[in-house]
Amino acid sequence: MTSSRYSRRAVLLGAAIAPVPATGCLGFDDDASGSAADREDDPASSVDDETENGRDGEGSEDESGGTESEADPDPEEPSLAVTEVATGLSHPWAIAILPEGGLLVTEREGRLVRIDPDSGDVDPIDGVPEVLPEGQGGLLDVELAPDFDEEPWIYLTYAAGTGDGESATHLGRGRFDAEAMAVEGFEDLYVADAAGSSGHYGSRAVFGADGMLYVTVGDRQSKEFGPDHVAQDLGTNLGTTLRLRPDGSIPEDNPFVGGDEAVREAIYSYGHRNPQAMAVHPETGGIWQAEHGEEDGDEINRLEAGGNYGWPVATYACEYGTDDPVGDRPDEREGTVEPVHYWECGSGGFPPSGAAFYDGTALPWQGDLLVGNLAEGYLGRFSVEGAGTDDVSVREREPLLVDRGWRVRDVVVGDSSVVYVAVDAEDAPIVRLAPT
Repeated sequence: MTSSRYSRRAVLLGAAIAPVPATGCLGFDDDASGSAADREDDPASSVDDETENGRDGEGSEDESGGTESEADPDPEEPSLAVTEVATGLSHPWAIAILPEGGLLVTEREGRLVRIDPDSGDVDPIDGVPEVLPEGQGGLLDVELAPDFDEEPWIYLTYAAGTGDGESATHLGRGRFDAEAMAVEGFEDLYVADAAGSSGHYGSRAVFGADGMLYVTVGDRQSKEFGPDHVAQDLGTNLGTTLRLRPDGSIPEDNPFVGGDEAVREAIYSYGHRNPQAMAVHPETGGIWQAEHGEEDGDEINRLEAGGNYGWPVATYACEYGTDDPVGDRPDEREGTVEPVHYWECGSGGFPPSGAAFYDGTALPWQGDLLVGNLAEGYLGRFSVEGAGTDDVSVREREPLLVDRGWRVRDVVVGDSSVVYVAVDAEDAPIVRLAPT
């Protein structure tokens, strides 16, 4: 049965191509004061961390091409049809495309729905776990098993309370019954370490080309900057990317299996702050992530097995409200993996959420990385050259949907080469981009 609070409407227009304004976007009120209370890292604040980063500075491009104050212009952009296939959703967080073309969408407050992108019908799905919809928590990512046609497993990440004032990132799965519109037999597969904050859950999940499930876990807003930070501690799974078999067990070829008994063997990479965007490169099979810095310092990374991505000992971010670097520059710190693209402190940053490589043919973006930008409210597009080499080049192109003011939470690419976008708002649409 379709809920009456959802509707569908469509608009045709040319692609929104315009320079991104450098305005203050520190919270929902665009307060440019930069105070800690305006950012989600403040435990007393419920403002999304993805709007923390300041927008007052101008970026400067260094030799790596890591920071650019303006996107590179494109002489020819396609005319796009932007269709709101459903509206009225409450803070949708993730989209997964079913083999028959329907969309599974999570709403952060705890609902999972199926959307028919042609009719706009929205059906609630039963059997989802109880979540903690506080701060950045709630029902978060949704991912389908690679062999979904044979084994219809749905994987969900979510935040749940422990009963003693703490909460944790959870990964679980259940079988999708399309006739009953329910997730059957849902069970937890992995529960990360608990913490007392209500933010930095990470929670992106993606199946790699190797058939393994990669899941991000944030640092839970730890402010103990330095080598003792949780993201630098292999004895905890906070601030890491996990690599698991589809049943939640740990692969024997994980990088830390068989070593120190204190090390968490599910860890694939560490030194992360809050990765909320992850995608698999269609040609190399590499796992790419985008994650939030503190005061700027946002990054795009290629994952390496056992790699230390630096947070907080090696980062281009500054401490909130200051120009003080959090740690060393990654290009000056041995033992850490440098980002392939980054936004230096003072650049205004790029608070990311949701990512997908465009591997379709309908639009001239083959091989480009699409990443949602929350605070500035647009869909970023990045050209990628040499994806599997040491000389990889990543450059931001002209932004998409920049005229809408939409906080882009997730982006996926369908088999028909169209792009679907989840907008983060209390009364939000799911949007389809296709050539006119």
